[in-house]
Amino acid sequence: MTSSPEEICLHVCVTCRQAGGPDDKALRPGAILHRSLIEALSQPDAPKVRVEPVECLSVCKRPCTIAVSSPGRWTYIYGDLSADTSVETILDGLRRYAATSDGLVPWRERPEAFRKGVVARIPPFKTSSAA
Repeated sequence: MTSSPEEICLHVCVTCRQAGGPDDKALRPGAILHRSLIEALSQPDAPKVRVEPVECLSVCKRPCTIAVSSPGRWTYIYGDLSADTSVETILDGLRRYAATSDGLVPWRERPEAFRKGVVARIPPFKTSSAA
């Protein structure tokens, strides 16, 4: 069973910041990236994705960090993204992810930032049936 593109969720760590970066959460690169992605994903040609801000993805040494998930698909966590330059790369990656039935985008077909910035790949959750 595959999920529809509307079920794709982009989690954006809004607390991500570089060492010594601003304490004000609204000025942190993760929060800026989140706002930029909300704006970009509101455009008519943008992939259909739900954006969820998260307080921390525990990848603090590799900001900015996002996670892409969808029911029945693999989940990916990506780090080392830039609030200033990564929006189009993320949109490209989301389009490729949405085009799969299982979330597995071949390594060579991923945007370069996704190839270099992958932190984790998590298998789809399966429900167990009680016997």
